[in-house]
Amino acid sequence: MEGPAPRTRFGVILGLETSCDETAAALVTDDGRLLSNVVSSQAELHARYGGVVPEVASRHHLELLLPAVRQALEVADAELGDVELIAVTQGPGLVGALLVGISAAKSLAWARRLPLVPVNHLHGHVASLFLEPELVEPPFLCLLASGGHTLLLDVRDRSAFEVLGTTLDDAAGEAFDKGARLLGLGYPGGAEIDRLARDGDPQAFSFPVARVPGLDFSFSGLKTALLYAVRDLGPEETERRQADLAASYQRAIVRALVERTQAGAESIGAERIAVVGGVAANSELRESLPGAALAPLELCTDNAAMIASAARFVDPIAYPRYLALDAFV
Repeated sequence: MEGPAPRTRFGVILGLETSCDETAAALVTDDGRLLSNVVSSQAELHARYGGVVPEVASRHHLELLLPAVRQALEVADAELGDVELIAVTQGPGLVGALLVGISAAKSLAWARRLPLVPVNHLHGHVASLFLEPELVEPPFLCLLASGGHTLLLDVRDRSAFEVLGTTLDDAAGEAFDKGARLLGLGYPGGAEIDRLARDGDPQAFSFPVARVPGLDFSFSGLKTALLYAVRDLGPEETERRQADLAASYQRAIVRALVERTQAGAESIGAERIAVVGGVAANSELRESLPGAALAPLELCTDNAAMIASAARFVDPIAYPRYLALDAFV
C-alpha cells in the first residue's frame, strides 16, 4: 500500500501577521530556523483608548506592513527573490486588520507566482513551539492564553489539534486588560498588572476562581469581584492598595489557568504541558507550571514567525487560486 505523497519543501517562507494591533513579518526556513522576526507594535497608539480600535489598527497596518517586510528581508540578509512561499494569518482576528495582511500576501505571491498558505492564528501560536533551537515534539497538552482566546488543546501532531476546553466569556488576556482598567493602569493590561503585582500581596484579597463543568474557563465573575472591591475601597484606598489588588487578581487568573491545565493533562494522560500566547509571558504563570514547555518570550505575543512556522504543516494554495481567499473572524 502506498503511503502519503511526500510534502513539497520550500526553502524560505515569508510570514505576515496583522490579526490585531501588531504588524509583523518574518522569514523562516522549512526546517524551522528563524532568520528574522520583525514586529511593529501599535500598543502605545491604542493605549490612549484603553484598548484596540479596529479602524485605527487597520489604517496603521497599511502604513507599517511593507516597511516590516523590507526590514525582515534586511535582517535575514535576503531578497524577495529568495522567498519560495508566502504565509499569512487568515483568522481569527479583526476583519479589517486581517484583510490588510491577506491583500499584501496575495499581491506578493501573485507578482512572483508563488504558492500561498492561509494560516489559522491559533495554529500559529502552537507552531511557535516548532522553531529552532528548542523544538517541542507532540504529543502534548497546550494551554493557549491570549487577549482573545483561552483554550486547552490536545496537540497530537504539528498540523492539527483538538479543542478540549475554551472560555465561556472573557479570555484570560481580556480579563487582565479589563482588570488593569479598573485599577487605573495602562494598556496592555497584562504587562502592567504583572509588573505591579511583584510589589503586592497575592493573599490580601480573596478573589473567586470559577469552576465550571468540564475543562472550560470563566473569568467574568472574577472581573466583577474586582469591580466590587474597587467600589468598596474607594479611589484613595484603591490607589494605596493597588499592588495588593493586582497581585490578588493575577493570582486568581493564574490559579484558574493552572488548575484547568493540570486537569486537562490528567484527563488525556498527557505527559507534557506547553503554554503559548500573550499570557504565556506572565511571570507568575511561567513559574506556576514548572517543567512546562513555554513559548519564548519574543514569540508569546502576536508575531509572524509563528505564522511562517505553522505554514510548514499546511497545504499551500497554488497560484493563482488564492486570489479569492477571504478572512474569517
